[in-house]
Order: sequence, then C-alpha cells, then structure tokens
Amino acid sequence: DLAPVLMRAKADSDLTKRENWTFASELVFEDIPESRLPNAFGLPFHPMDPKKVTFLVPPKGRGIAPLGWCETNVVQFTDPDHVWFDPEGKTFHLWMRAHTGMTNYAAIAQVHENDDGSMTTSLVKSPAGTPMLYAPCPGGQMRFHVLWDEQTKLFWLLGSQSTDSTIRPERMPKERWGLPDNERQRLVLHFSKNMIDWCFAGLVAKGDSPKESRHYAAMCIDGADLCIVSRSGDEHAHSAHNGNLITFHRVPNFRALVY
Repeated sequence: DLAPVLMRAKADSDLTKRENWTFASELVFEDIPESRLPNAFGLPFHPMDPKKVTFLVPPKGRGIAPLGWCETNVVQFTDPDHVWFDPEGKTFHLWMRAHTGMTNYAAIAQVHENDDGSMTTSLVKSPAGTPMLYAPCPGGQMRFHVLWDEQTKLFWLLGSQSTDSTIRPERMPKERWGLPDNERQRLVLHFSKNMIDWCFAGLVAKGDSPKESRHYAAMCIDGADLCIVSRSGDEHAHSAHNGNLITFHRVPNFRALVY
C-alpha cells in the first residue's frame, strides 16, 4: 500500500506543522492497472503474492514482499530538448526503488502542480502515449540517491551494483542477505544527462565479502568533490542489511570522471 507523496512548503514557514505543507495526491502501486499488466521483460522476476510475503526457499527462507516501489528521489527536467520537459516548470518526476526481483530498473511516476496549487501524481507516458511504470536505472533494485549538478548539467546516481542476481535462491551463500537481487557490498557511481542513459563513473567503495555492505548512501557536492555517507558493515556486522558502521567517502574532482 505504499504511495510516494510529494510535499511542498514555503521555506520560511514552520515545517513542523502539517498545515504548512501541501501534499500531492496518492498513487498506490497495487491500485495502478498497469502494475498488473503482463510485460516482456520478466517483472516480477520471482513468484510474488500481491498481499503477503512469498518464501522462495520453503518453508520460510528467502522471503520476498509483494511487487512495489519505495524510497523516492525527486528530479526535474530543465533541458528543453528532453521529451518530459515542462516549459511551465510545474512537473516533477519521481524515481523510486523498484521491488521486482529484477535488477537495474527503477519505478517512475510524475507530479504536476495544478493552477489551484494542488498537486496530482500520475504515471509517466512515453512520446507514443504508452504508460511507463519502469525505467532502466543502475541499481534501481535497491535504494539509490540522485543528485543534480548544475555545473556539468548531469544527474549523478549513487547506488548498489549487483553481480549475481540470477543465482537460484536455494543456492545462495548464507552470508548473502535476502534475495538474489539484494547485493549490498558494492557502492558505485553513474552519471546521465536525462535519467535514462547512464554512464558508469566508478566504484566508490566495496566490502570484502557479501556481508560487509556499503549501501543506502547519500551524497552532496563539496566544491570539486563528492562527499558520501554510507550505511556500512564489517566482518562483525549482524548481516549485510543490519550493519554496524557508518562510513564516509570522498570522490575528489568528481567532474573529471565525465567522458
């Protein structure tokens, strides 16, 4: 029943008071007809019950939650050449973790600000008018962070790299957490001019084993550098999901990675 809700408030208002916020309309994943349509790229990848956890390794191992989206990034396309550019500047796009069992897809939606100030959430449509629920996105199977850099006019994407998502669930090593697509030990950086076509920029950090995660990271620009904070773990961590460290990483002169 998760619904991404964009919120807007005046910067000089009391942000702790609900009445100072305007909330976009809710768009619940399981209520969208398109979420139940067959597709030709195998989503969901593993069997999923729409209402409860499915255990891929009976009786109760490797549980997979229902198909859905979560952990939203908000972006706006300011390039007039982009097919989703809004000349009025009233449309924002939501790029979300896609929980499908498959790697490298994000779930997407859009929010439009109406003339009366209300905001409406809806699916994105291609130039052909085809509804788009998913878009290619490196690491879209896990939480990722998108940051716009005005100097390079590029979106920068920080996320988890998967290397073994087609392993049979019952063959997964015990130290690997969760599902085959839930690898968390490789934190990587990409860039894109349009949020669709991504270029690999480099490996930010890596754990020494699948249990030693570097994931769920956030970044900010500090002059010529990218500063990154990661939810991490070492060999003493409970699991790749439940880490025991917060690590700091710096990518010096990150704009030089553009090619």
